[in-house]
Amino acid sequence: MTSAAPARSPSRRRVFWPGRAGHLFVAAYVVLLIAFGVVPTVYAVYFAFTDAGDEFTGFSNFVEAAGDFRYLSAVGHVALYLVCWLVSLIVFVVGLALLLHRLTSSGASKALRFLYYIPGALAGAASVLVWLFMLDPSVSPVSALLRVFGFDTFGQVVAPDHLPVLFTLIAFWTGAGGWIVVMYGALNNISPDLLEAARIDGAGPWQTAWRIQIPLLRKWIVYMVILAFAGGTQLFVEPQLLSQASVGVAGRDYSLNQLSYDFAFQNNNVNTAAAISVELLLVGLVVAGVFVARSGFFDAD
Repeated sequence: MTSAAPARSPSRRRVFWPGRAGHLFVAAYVVLLIAFGVVPTVYAVYFAFTDAGDEFTGFSNFVEAAGDFRYLSAVGHVALYLVCWLVSLIVFVVGLALLLHRLTSSGASKALRFLYYIPGALAGAASVLVWLFMLDPSVSPVSALLRVFGFDTFGQVVAPDHLPVLFTLIAFWTGAGGWIVVMYGALNNISPDLLEAARIDGAGPWQTAWRIQIPLLRKWIVYMVILAFAGGTQLFVEPQLLSQASVGVAGRDYSLNQLSYDFAFQNNNVNTAAAISVELLLVGLVVAGVFVARSGFFDAD
């Protein structure tokens, strides 16, 4: 009696390029990142440690930048702006996202999400121009409100002491809407069963938000703070346009980015300008690293 031939296992096609679909999706981004991110960064680092004759100078460009009489004041301006910007971003973005989530069942939620996101469609320069119009009591549609606060001229509104708050308002108006939508989406990912259990246990809206929703938003808040901090250190468009509109009241060297621009294009000192840029990059990387390490950003939930 002849035995039957053993059944053949189905052939497995050998995958020549596993994950090729994902690689192709990110390929264009990687090319742009290298061309407009990595290469300029390497170029800036090279200039920061050399002189006009391409000779290695160590940290002399960094010392020259720090020794400039405008440097410390620019650092103080940016630091004060970052405090105002980050605090307002965390408090109001999270608060407004929670409010939107409470209004999910009503049509008002969709309308508010749309209204929050509209200012983000404007480029930075365009949003500043809109605010220049709004802040000038002679043409502003809210001139009566400005005069209630004692502002009769544009120069009074853009006085140096008011600039951190004004820049925070402009930045929040332009960029907060997108983050509100992101936080709203993150809130929708929280299990309804968890929220229902909290309500059954007697937790009110405030307790639910403080003890359940906000802790579960922690990673998204950290992500927002990292990107907002990096963007805040690059403060340039707002003070630059405001300086031109106010005929120097705001100052051409208010921020570190403005100071770097001034070194490069007014003093023809590209090396010192590059040193300031590298400093801003290092500060952003260090702060991002600290936030990621201390918050457990990549830990599995």
